[in-house]
Amino acid sequence: MSEIPRFPLYDLHSHTRASDGLLTPSELVQRAVTHRVGVLAITDHDSVDGIAEAQQTVIDQQLPLKVVPGVEISTLWENHEIHIVGLQIDPQHPALQRLLAAQREFRQQRAERIAERLEKARIPDALAGARRLAGEGVITRGHFARYLIELGKADTMVQVFKQYLARGKTGYVPPLWCTIEEAVTAIHEAGGCAVLAHPGRYGLSTKWLKRLIAWFKAAGGDAMEVAQCQQAPHERTQHSLWAQEHDLAGSQGSDFHQPCPWIELGRKLWLPGGVQPVWERFPALAPR
Repeated sequence: MSEIPRFPLYDLHSHTRASDGLLTPSELVQRAVTHRVGVLAITDHDSVDGIAEAQQTVIDQQLPLKVVPGVEISTLWENHEIHIVGLQIDPQHPALQRLLAAQREFRQQRAERIAERLEKARIPDALAGARRLAGEGVITRGHFARYLIELGKADTMVQVFKQYLARGKTGYVPPLWCTIEEAVTAIHEAGGCAVLAHPGRYGLSTKWLKRLIAWFKAAGGDAMEVAQCQQAPHERTQHSLWAQEHDLAGSQGSDFHQPCPWIELGRKLWLPGGVQPVWERFPALAPR
């Protein structure tokens, strides 16, 4: 067994088939090792079901990788869907399990309503198609998008969201998620640190994004994602400055869902100088 490098590559945001990723947890950790990732957080949408398999694969195959147990919780803030990542959580903590159970119920209700709207648009069997693609994982809009691509309604995930699943489109159903405060509290009770996920992806103006970051900090947030493998010019530097302004640690993650040309495990993940890495503020994230 090789040793984890002294300065491991951290990827603290990834998905498996437990939510809307295409790889099994076992396949994901194997791919992480081939891409020189030393610390990988598995952060499925409102699910912790992929963590045990990933950790067991690392043990069984003696992989040079630390798996950080995590989760990505969908929340609602000012009518915007905002994602909060929990890192180094206890996946079985009762408070977290209660919140995730409520989130799963919301997801099921939303999936049924999405399918009803698509049925009215003469797109049949959408719920069955999404459920088939989700397997045993939670159903997300991503599964509906893949089903619509199967039907030839669009060529890419971006296209299908713009045409069918984005706000104001045929298959859009408003979310009923928990609040940011509820997500942060559950993460803390489960022993984890709360991270504001991909702040540049919410389509917020600078004014509103700064309000979101301040709100997240006031809710007890610990860190924000500063670095991703695909970002707008200067976004990484700006997010680093806002993190420092609000005394938030900096995190980094690919938000990997599936192999594709522009998003890959560990790709272009580094933090600018000045921001404290989340693994330094929370040493439990670092490999022993």
